[in-house]
Amino acid sequence: MSGWRSTRPGTTVDQRRPVTFRWAGRSYQGYEGDTLASALLANGVSIIGRSFKYHRPRGLIAAGLEEPNGIVQLEQGAATVPNVKATQVELYEGLTATPVNARPSVEFDLMAVNALFKRFIPAAFYYKTFFWPGWSLFEPSIRKAAGLGTAPALPDPDRYEHCFAHVDTLVIGSGAAGLAAALAATAQPGNRRVMLVEADAEFGGGLLSATGTVEGLPPLEWRDAALARLRAAPNIRLLNRAMAFGFYDHGLVALCERVNDHLPPAERTGPRQRLWKVRCGKVILATGAFERPVPFSGNDLPGVMLASAAQTYAVRYGALPGRTAVLCTNNDGAYEAAFALHDAGCDIAAIVDSRTAPGTVTAEAARRGIEVIAGSAPVAAKGGRTVRGLEVTSLTGRDRRHIACDAILTSDGWNPAVHLHSQSGGTLAYDARQQAFLPKDAVQDAVSVGAAAGIRDLAAAIAAARATVRGEPVAVPAAPAVGPTRRFADGDISAQTAWLDFQNDVTVADVQLASRENFRSVEHLKRYTTLGMASDQGKTSNVAGIQVLSGLLDRPPQAIGTTKFRPPFDPVTIGAFAGRAVGDDLSPFLVTPSHAAQVALGARMENYGAWLRPAFIPRDGETEEQAIAREVGAVRRSVGLFDASTLGKIEVKGPDAAAFLTRMYVNNVRSLTVGQGRYGLMLNEHGIVYDDGVFARIGEEHYLVGTTSGHAAAITDIFQEWLQCEWPHLRVAVENVTTAWAVMNVAGPQARAVFQAVGTDIDLSAEAFPHMHYRAGTVGGVPARVQRVSFSGELSYEIAVPWGYGAGLWDALMQAGKPHGITAFGVEALMAMRIEKGFLHVGSDTDGTTYPQDIGFGPVIAKKRDDFVGRRSTLRPDALRTDRRQLVGLEVADDGGPLAVGAHVLPAGATAATGTQGWVTSSIHSPTLDRPIAMGLVERGRDRMGDTVRVWDLGQWRTARIADPRFFDPAGERTHG
Repeated sequence: MSGWRSTRPGTTVDQRRPVTFRWAGRSYQGYEGDTLASALLANGVSIIGRSFKYHRPRGLIAAGLEEPNGIVQLEQGAATVPNVKATQVELYEGLTATPVNARPSVEFDLMAVNALFKRFIPAAFYYKTFFWPGWSLFEPSIRKAAGLGTAPALPDPDRYEHCFAHVDTLVIGSGAAGLAAALAATAQPGNRRVMLVEADAEFGGGLLSATGTVEGLPPLEWRDAALARLRAAPNIRLLNRAMAFGFYDHGLVALCERVNDHLPPAERTGPRQRLWKVRCGKVILATGAFERPVPFSGNDLPGVMLASAAQTYAVRYGALPGRTAVLCTNNDGAYEAAFALHDAGCDIAAIVDSRTAPGTVTAEAARRGIEVIAGSAPVAAKGGRTVRGLEVTSLTGRDRRHIACDAILTSDGWNPAVHLHSQSGGTLAYDARQQAFLPKDAVQDAVSVGAAAGIRDLAAAIAAARATVRGEPVAVPAAPAVGPTRRFADGDISAQTAWLDFQNDVTVADVQLASRENFRSVEHLKRYTTLGMASDQGKTSNVAGIQVLSGLLDRPPQAIGTTKFRPPFDPVTIGAFAGRAVGDDLSPFLVTPSHAAQVALGARMENYGAWLRPAFIPRDGETEEQAIAREVGAVRRSVGLFDASTLGKIEVKGPDAAAFLTRMYVNNVRSLTVGQGRYGLMLNEHGIVYDDGVFARIGEEHYLVGTTSGHAAAITDIFQEWLQCEWPHLRVAVENVTTAWAVMNVAGPQARAVFQAVGTDIDLSAEAFPHMHYRAGTVGGVPARVQRVSFSGELSYEIAVPWGYGAGLWDALMQAGKPHGITAFGVEALMAMRIEKGFLHVGSDTDGTTYPQDIGFGPVIAKKRDDFVGRRSTLRPDALRTDRRQLVGLEVADDGGPLAVGAHVLPAGATAATGTQGWVTSSIHSPTLDRPIAMGLVERGRDRMGDTVRVWDLGQWRTARIADPRFFDPAGERTHG
């Protein structure tokens, strides 16, 4: 390939505005309106990439989204973007781009040595090779070679947005058929909102590089007139640089709009890209078609290009792929390309046509003095790093000749871009005349028009698009038949260098090998050979591969079918999917009412699920361990304050509320009296422990259900699902009120005195307000709900007030507690105190196999007569095994400090080969007892109290004893004080 700039200006290039850019460390000049690909071609850059597997030199093949070779890295530092197609990069002043997958350079790539061993690394070699002597031997080098571009090491400086739209009609594609369809849609009664989207920077699609006339006008004049009419219409939105990449259920189409990718990074303002979610009444798919390459030996040499791509570069950008070109085709389309290149100054050495009688199109070739070699096909491209000639043979194989050239342009017919149609659920039908899959039946209200429907003639495409939108009968002329393509016999040595997937290095021989090894399903073929798995997603290779397999199996292509078309249609940046949901906005943390006050105290905030909460609150010079020990000591000796607003709070109300909760919890709810609370355990349908908390009866038909902080929303949904789907006859209302009530937990021997000092009309005496009871009244003049529950093992009140009063209640309690030395404490201190008390923490001390019997709820289940969710599962043989792991305490019997959470528990005398009997679930150095303690799930744990066990973690052995988990105040006297 020896590309050069034609003296004819391109239709979208302004040669009055030069643009300087850098490629692979060298400076070049293009023009405004160029793409990086067209500018490189015009500057004679022949090698722009390396193939993934063999690192063979690769030049441009296509001019649009189907380009498999021109994968580049844009810019540097924080602005760098990997794996962008050069054909989609609009040139701007100062642009910097580098090739990918090349070491040290694209001109000299050391990894090209792989090609010397091609015989030993055919398709699927990785499935067979790495079993012996071991994957670890190959892994480092393979990981080093994997991938294409380099991921950014710095945070993305750009911003992304999500937009939403509802339209009556969405037209995707702005070629002749798309523009005609959009015009008809704007005039159609009832179409109040029409949207036309185009992935390219310019509207017009194939019109931008077309020759001849369209309805009596030059293509660009026809386009400009159509656009002027559309822009004058009040009911249409036009979006360029907006690629439709996904067609989902219920008329949802996803678009990625490149808002300012075409600007230098320093000049970009606002969002870089927008992701649109468009709900559509009707979708018109004017997505065009992709030209198929012709497989022959050496067809991957730089200088071999699709004929339509060469026409696009010549007409639209004024860039020619070579001085002398040969066109290889089996259809009339390539003749238009040949004539367009000839007009631009390229010498056409010959048109090699596999058809024995190409037809009237040869008359124009003869007039121009272009030789047409009919009934023939290319055999092999000649050259080293670029094309120097082409060997051609007749289909009979008798005649063979060599043609000198520096560009080979191929056309094996066209594949309609059926990706979005297929994503929407539509079916395909194989058209033998065009040797392509065409849209057949649509599941959603969508219709394909123009080349996307297999209509290549512009006049027919325009007429059919208009008729389709208007609901009129569509007359489609028969498409010209595509001629034969030279096929390779199974085992033909030349098939090893006839490429189908140019990025992934898949050849005709690879498909033959897959067929011989019985990988004959098209999906198996794809995965076995990696055909169509590159970033172009098989746009040029899939149908070619299917046709090869069809010949090998002697089955028609329609019997083989196609692989599944999945979104995205073309790669989309992760930033576009994320939108503004990055950093702290990815999952914004909820904060408690006392957040500001605790931050002012120096609290170390950490995320606990969706909440930002204080882990501990250190004073000057304190370590985490010292701060936690001080906080625990303050609660044990005097009083502490903890913001418990994150605890789930669900109100369940109605005549059948008690019956409903009895069905949802292991515990009995019916026996609760008004003002009484009870610890509750909730299971899933498999009988596995799911959540726990305290529920209280706060009225005759009114219950307040407490959940863990992370499960409030999920349990609300579970309640609603059971009520709506299983028990709709129950008269129950459910409402999640977690963020309606702030909860301050004042705990410790002086908790009652501090609470009283704030001011309340509730009798706080132990007799009037015992443990596990609920009272309503006022606190500090504010309506309040108060429960006497304790996760610390101390006298404790959970005071709930409307959320807006939470910060004030915190301040009031801190002020009232000053005489008693009140201390704010964090989550870690609370966890330490609950371990000292042996209290269960669902998710830490349970897992996906824990039944209620394992944590001591067997007697509760035995006493309960009512059915409840998960009960039947708790009676399965596995749940009733006597050797199940049970929750117990573990006393450390050595001087090694706290046991590691997750460490395995084994019997005394065990070795590394002994099977585990359980593991440590919670472990601390107890500030109160001044010794390490732990809890764990241990096999038959409750029957082995006092037994010595060995604890293993990462090669280290420890000694412990199984004990009652209630290490501190086992009788609960402090809780009931």
